[in-house]
Amino acid sequence: MLPIAASLALLLAAAPSGDRPSADAAALARKVQGFYETTRDLRARFVQTYTYASLGRRQVSKGALEVKKPGKMRWDYESPAAKTIVVNGSRLVQWEPEANQVFVDEKFDATAMSAAVTFLLGTGSLEKEFLLSTGEGGTLVLRPRKVDSRVETVTLTAGPDGEVTRTRVVDGQGNSNDIAFEAIQRNAGVPDARFVLDLPDGVRRLAMPGK
Repeated sequence: MLPIAASLALLLAAAPSGDRPSADAAALARKVQGFYETTRDLRARFVQTYTYASLGRRQVSKGALEVKKPGKMRWDYESPAAKTIVVNGSRLVQWEPEANQVFVDEKFDATAMSAAVTFLLGTGSLEKEFLLSTGEGGTLVLRPRKVDSRVETVTLTAGPDGEVTRTRVVDGQGNSNDIAFEAIQRNAGVPDARFVLDLPDGVRRLAMPGK
């Protein structure tokens, strides 16, 4: 299963240039951004499908997402293996109960995440960070303004109010990370306590890989 921390890293974008999007794409980007700028918190179910291009296989994961301003995210994976990833400001925790281990990054740089992720928190600017166009079925297609092998395209499918119901990230090697959202609840009153993990005694504490 691809860790969500790796998924967040995959979505890093770079500096803007001067290209201008089509009117339709710009309007859709503003609609999506506006929905999340006025969202205090959010709950949703998700199905994540990661496709390995070179291996010709897929990994499907299911679970629940919770988001709250400022800077809080929680991904609870239920299958194929239980795992919880919590971002709370500059702290990232990835708990894997079946392995009885937890990865902790106390200096997680949330500001380095691109708008492909931070729009969920109502921050970042899709138009400044990406070249915008519309795709099949009225999707919003994002291409980093600076070439980056980690991100070839990001495609967002939006509902009538601007809520994102699906994201698809394709990297330079052709791998794709597809997340479909359903049962979206906006401003449901998600408590702050949901973003603090109570870990069991005896859990192995590990540094995040690469740290």
